Amino acid sequence: MQKLVFTFFLLISVLAFSQDDKKSFEIDASLFHGTIIEHNPDISHLITDHPTGLILSFNKKTYGFRDWESRYNYPDWGFSYIYQDMKNQYLGENHSVYAHFNFYFLNRNLMFRIGQGIAYATKPYDKYENYLNNAYGSDLLSSTYLQLNYKKENLFEGFGVQAGVSIIHYSNANVKAPNNSTNTFAFNIGANYLFDHENKPDYIASAEEKKFTEPIKFNFAFRSGVNESDVNGMGQFPFYVFSGYADKRLNRKSAIQLGTDVFLAKFLEELIYYYSVAFPEYGISGDEDWKRVGIFVGHELFINKTSFITQLGYYVYYPYDFEGRVYNRIGLQRYFGDKFFGGVTVKAHGAKAEAVEFSVGVRL
Repeated sequence: MQKLVFTFFLLISVLAFSQDDKKSFEIDASLFHGTIIEHNPDISHLITDHPTGLILSFNKKTYGFRDWESRYNYPDWGFSYIYQDMKNQYLGENHSVYAHFNFYFLNRNLMFRIGQGIAYATKPYDKYENYLNNAYGSDLLSSTYLQLNYKKENLFEGFGVQAGVSIIHYSNANVKAPNNSTNTFAFNIGANYLFDHENKPDYIASAEEKKFTEPIKFNFAFRSGVNESDVNGMGQFPFYVFSGYADKRLNRKSAIQLGTDVFLAKFLEELIYYYSVAFPEYGISGDEDWKRVGIFVGHELFINKTSFITQLGYYVYYPYDFEGRVYNRIGLQRYFGDKFFGGVTVKAHGAKAEAVEFSVGVRL
């Protein structure tokens, strides 16, 4: 359910970008062939062949009818579907849907796509029937994919071609154990078609003033959700995060952040108790404090009313050692008016996710 909310949030954010009457849009299809990257030796038994699949996409073109479009060199927004045969009897097949953006470079010949969505795994972990799948602890997964293509549009009567590389990531971000995840690196090739190509509008140059200033803003956010430790079957527990930070806009696109987090994660309290009882040789009493406090620096990238945040933090209060003192956060925020926002982020330690965080906040 959490990943359904995540995807719904992103779809709503993307749909909000389209406010003009222009109907120029494009579809594309690509086949891919790749390999699962062994980012963790625990999944080595799941890498037995080369995954194959299909990517289908709908792209809404932009031409500068809104200021943010020219600011980002007229990107596309759209939706994707990916079918992937993992070529392993324990992983099965994955079906996923995404909201995505296409950004263009090198005279619009190079396209970079980032998509976020939800995947359905046909063979998730089951302690009786599929216990060797330690990559997917649930049938619903969060999925991210990146694509870098050489792309030529409208070569003949609206038809074009594209080819490049893709990375497809599947994980449930520790909402349920196990969660070792997979990353597929693949080569893709395909074709695209631009509808109504005869009436394609001209790109509109930006009329914005280059100089942009804004005073320091103060932000307060509350984040929550449920997660589970890496001990299979321990159960899901709620967590609560209280964040306060200042940000300073550098320009219309970017802001830098400095702040603090207070973490109250009930799964950690349960994990400490479990280790104190099950593994007395660890020297854990069970009375260790499970609360943590961190400080962080961050960056926020503004795209219309949606922003992409990245933060790097360090625990200054860290009474129990869990995954190291450095943490990171990445995700999306959607602004409602000038002050209030909602967001979905993933908090992790390096590449190891701890939780999917759902947040509400205010920017003063």
